[in-house]
This record gives sequence, C-alpha cells and structure tokens, in this order.
Amino acid sequence: GLLSETVQYSVVLGSISRKARYMNMEFKEETLSQERCYEGIIVNVRRDRARLMDGRVTNREVVEHRGGVAVFAMDSQQRVALVRQYRYPMGEETLELPAGKLEQGEQPRDSALRELAEETGLVPQTLESMGCSYSSPGILSERIYLYFAKDLTQGPPRPDDGEFVETVWVPYPELLEMVRRGEIQDGKTLAGILKASFLLDAPRK
Repeated sequence: GLLSETVQYSVVLGSISRKARYMNMEFKEETLSQERCYEGIIVNVRRDRARLMDGRVTNREVVEHRGGVAVFAMDSQQRVALVRQYRYPMGEETLELPAGKLEQGEQPRDSALRELAEETGLVPQTLESMGCSYSSPGILSERIYLYFAKDLTQGPPRPDDGEFVETVWVPYPELLEMVRRGEIQDGKTLAGILKASFLLDAPRK
C-alpha cells in the first residue's frame, strides 16, 4: 500500500544520502597502531588499529610481502612460455607465467629478467612494462609487476634449489581458450595475459 511504498522510498533515499556523503571524500584510513604478529621468510603478518572515514576505529590484519614479478614471454611463433609446477598451498599443479619475488633492494625490471632466465632459460632483447597487479589488496601488500618479453634467446634454465619447474610452450590462441575454459586459475597469470592481449590486439599504426 501507500505506507509500504513510502517506507521503501525513504529507505532508498537514505541509502542514496549515505553514499552521497562519501562521493567527494578522499577514501583513506588512518593507521593508529601496528603490532607485528609473525615474522617469516617470505611474509610477515601484523595487526593494525585504524580509524575509518566515519571516525570509528577497527582492526586491520595485513600480510606484508616484498612484491614480485610475472613475465609474459612470446616467441616468434606466437607461443607463450608457461611454467608447470606444484603449488603446495593449493595442493595441486598449476600453469603460470614465469614469476617470482623481488630480492631485497632489487628493481622489478631486474627481477623480471632474472626470474625469466632462472625458470625458463629465456633472455629477451625487448622487455616492456605492463604495469602492476595487486594480489589480494584486502589483506596482502604484495604488488606483482607485469612485463612483456619478446625477441627471445634460449639458454639453460637455472632454477633455485628446491624449485622444480617445467617450461610449457602454448600457442597464444590456445592460451586464450585455456583461460576461457577455466584451465588457467593463477591470478597474476590471468592479469598478465589480459594486459598482453591489449598490446597484441591493438591496431597497428
């Protein structure tokens, strides 16, 4: 009836009003305190107290990570190099772009060249930045820097001690089909393929 419609209208207006309050505001939270809960080899974990935009105070749990790189490497036959490996946390084998974490003080470009050579033995003459991807920004500080590598020279792989990987060459059209079929599930790999597709499918000038 009329009363029900009035209540619904008021609820909608109230929702719009709350959203409008934040439309022109800077979205930012103030860190009040930090507590280190765990220190590991790859990640650290901390618990923060943060002030929200409306003044309330809440907890924020953050997994600290130095960051990493992922490389979309394509050869002259339009094949893309993937790495097959076992991922312990997922309990399964994955296909991913060659990737790895930044070493202390290492620049992303240097890391990309190093990881590509270590995992696949590939050395590119051309390495183009494709920006970066946030792995899981709700809890994780990791940034993955994405690169497009081409004009490749094949050398011997030099995997890290305890790293067991295999290079798999996949034609680019088939790689897109694998993504469509859900056979590629790694986030940084999906982001790298998407970014590379913008470069590959761009109109030639």
